[in-house]
Amino acid sequence: MNMLSKVSDEQISDEYRKRFELKKGDFIKGGYDAAKHFNSKIGKRLDKELFGAIFLNGRNQVITTEILFEGSVTQTAVYPREIIKRILELDAAAIIIGHNHPSGNLNPSNNDLSITKKIKKACELIDCCLHDHLIVVQNGEFTSFVDRGLL
Repeated sequence: MNMLSKVSDEQISDEYRKRFELKKGDFIKGGYDAAKHFNSKIGKRLDKELFGAIFLNGRNQVITTEILFEGSVTQTAVYPREIIKRILELDAAAIIIGHNHPSGNLNPSNNDLSITKKIKKACELIDCCLHDHLIVVQNGEFTSFVDRGLL
């Protein structure tokens, strides 16, 4: 007797998302790669904002990806000092930061713009390049600050 197990949409979605996760040593070729990676990590979350970073070496290879801050459904407290501390610990040459918007709104808030400027300035002081800031939403869409001329 052939018994087929039913696969839920959520399981399919999870398996699909995992295809885009970057591993240590993978090269980042552009914002699309990073956005798909962030979407696989945090895009599905609808209960709270998560803020993370992809830490890169001088060849734009992934050192690691970490979720650094968790917030509420509408905002996250982000501390540039903690990001810089982690950059130095990992000896990263560059980072790409990203967070999700559970609301599905792809537009950066005033707080998003402000914290990005602070992080960029802090990174410049330690010779680390902030490549981009990405906002991801559940359906896989994303906003790139670089593409929008905001970074």
